Amino acid sequence: MKMTKNEFEILERITDPFYALDRQWNFTYFNKEAARILQKDREKMIGQNVWIEFPETKELSLFKQYYKALASQKAAFFEMYYPPLNLWFSIKVYPSETGISVHFHDITSQKQRSFNREQHYKSLFENNPDAVFSFDLEGNYLEVNPAMEKLVGYKEEELCMVSYIPLILEEDLPKTNANFLEATKGVTKNYETRARHKDGHVIDLKVTNIPIVIGKEIVGVYGIAKDITNQKRTEKLLFESEKLTAVGQLAASIAHEIRNPLTSIKGFLQLIKSSPLQEVSSHYLTIMADEITRIEMITSELLVLAKPQAQYFQYEKIDKIIEDVVMLLSSQALMNNVEVITDIEDLPEVKCIGSQLKQVFINLIKNSIEAMSDGGSVTISAKKHGSKTILIKVVDQGNGIPEQFLSKIGTPFYTTKEKGTGLGLMTSLKIIDSHNGKMEISSLPSKGTTIKIYLPLGTDQERKRGGECGS
Repeated sequence: MKMTKNEFEILERITDPFYALDRQWNFTYFNKEAARILQKDREKMIGQNVWIEFPETKELSLFKQYYKALASQKAAFFEMYYPPLNLWFSIKVYPSETGISVHFHDITSQKQRSFNREQHYKSLFENNPDAVFSFDLEGNYLEVNPAMEKLVGYKEEELCMVSYIPLILEEDLPKTNANFLEATKGVTKNYETRARHKDGHVIDLKVTNIPIVIGKEIVGVYGIAKDITNQKRTEKLLFESEKLTAVGQLAASIAHEIRNPLTSIKGFLQLIKSSPLQEVSSHYLTIMADEITRIEMITSELLVLAKPQAQYFQYEKIDKIIEDVVMLLSSQALMNNVEVITDIEDLPEVKCIGSQLKQVFINLIKNSIEAMSDGGSVTISAKKHGSKTILIKVVDQGNGIPEQFLSKIGTPFYTTKEKGTGLGLMTSLKIIDSHNGKMEISSLPSKGTTIKIYLPLGTDQERKRGGECGS
């Protein structure tokens, strides 16, 4: 193949290694960079056969690629390691009727960086103290590290024959499946689940699922699992300990609160017993009746507090619940010279136990009315707070609560009222917490108290579904 002067000048400007071969595999062109890289005299290469000058290439992929490109008249692109020079090349082969043109580029440094990254990843994978593993999109194990083998008791070859499903406890599978599915859609998920060890014991796990993305396509999921069994056991023991302590404190408080009226009743009964029947003072009987009423109130509030929560949440109108409570307490407010002001928006339905929220609002509004011995006003407002929350506020003009006592509010039998038990507010706090809500109390002496209740709104789809569902 004879080149024109213009073609020759164009080829000479190519800075990467380049050569051309005719159909008999003889060199027709060999540029300076090719001579430098391949350590050959370019002038002597013209007319020489490539397979004779470079016999080792017959054993490499290059041999097949050249023949295939020439026969099919289609360009070929591939990477190849060349042992004599210890170099990696990116090779492009362009065929024509008269032969092929070969453009190649030294990519050894890129390959070395890629190899180093691969070694770093491999080291991180194999030496990670946490269990690390990868799945395909169906949840089948592709690779696991030694920490994963130790965690579940299975060897890598055993795990790579199954998916994660046989390892997960049946009751935790729906949650685990849902999180894995989200990861296959590109969302990193953190969650807790339980797996069964090969010897049968249960392992509590904290898991992270991370999508594997190659070329903007999700091809699998990475997993990282941490054994939190001991942590869970410690938390359970701590919870049981705190529960026993709380029960002990509550029992002591109940005993103290009930002992006082019982002591009074016992004393008056002894007085009555030692007095002639006709001389029994009606005042004694009145005091005894009041003390019995107090005991009854304490036990009633305790029963509400301890009532099993085997009730069902359903969607109800929160504004209707508040209006019913205001109507119920309107006569008590009137008798105490208290004006009840409402500022309630038309709100979406809230997933709740309506009777329990009524009890909360009765407790709070009743407390506000009783806190204003000289009259005043109670303002109840309810409106959306952002897109996912409802804010209910109860604001009074009562005596308020000193700052040093605010932290004790909600403690059993701690109250600022003369005949209170403190259980009403404790019950209210528990109910709001069971509704995934939050209650905040702020107060200033002589200026009144503000109570804020935040309740979550369900999504539009959930509210449309409505119906009853277990709490």
